[in-house]
Amino acid sequence: MDKRSQQILDVMGITVWEMRDPVVSAEDQAQLISSPISSSSSTINHSTQADGRSPSELDVDVAPAVLSKARKIDVSMMSWDELQASVTACQACSLSTTRSQTVFGYGDLKADLMIIGEAPGAEEDRQGLPFVGKAGLLLTEMLYAIGFTREQVYIANTLKCRPPNNRDPEATEESNCEPYLLRQIELLQPKVILALGRVAAHNILQTKENLSKLRGQGFQYKQTKIPVYVSYHPAYLLRAPQEKSQAWLDLKIISDLLKH
Repeated sequence: MDKRSQQILDVMGITVWEMRDPVVSAEDQAQLISSPISSSSSTINHSTQADGRSPSELDVDVAPAVLSKARKIDVSMMSWDELQASVTACQACSLSTTRSQTVFGYGDLKADLMIIGEAPGAEEDRQGLPFVGKAGLLLTEMLYAIGFTREQVYIANTLKCRPPNNRDPEATEESNCEPYLLRQIELLQPKVILALGRVAAHNILQTKENLSKLRGQGFQYKQTKIPVYVSYHPAYLLRAPQEKSQAWLDLKIISDLLKH
């Protein structure tokens, strides 16, 4: 780094960390991302700096360079505790400025069935747990119908923070959260993944295919050989109860797979 860039970073109160190992502990990550930087230079803290200039007057090529270091943090060897701490401290995108808290996941860390939903909603953001509220109650009933409690499965979301006004996640937000979800799957090693809802299905399968056409088919999650099946989100079933019979067919497939 040249002297000019170092001076700018000093003014902004940012410490540049040099990575000596691709695996960084959750504690080190928390220190790294505590700097007032998000995934876009437009979201830097806009208060006046020590030299009287606002960040907008600084060289615009500094923030992306620092961010590139933050994104090199490797979660692939993290334990459950380290991964959760990393998610809690994450400031990789602007959702970190609007969330109440992160929604990491919930359930049995040795579960055979992993359920992946869409981004957290308002109640999930408030409680810090996935699938709560009316949709969560319906999911609990759906699981009970095939012989499971919530404590016997593992439940997560594609995003760990709630998008404002429950909008669909943006591509950059999904990309930033993807390593967390992948590591959860690697740690859990479930026998089956059930993706609930259009956003979850599109994110996990990297497709824009209509949800109704994805149902009933077996897919695999990325480089793993873990089977993925798709069904309707409980929130959708609350609005369209006539589709509950179709969701029941999906659950029966999951139940049959887990019996073998």
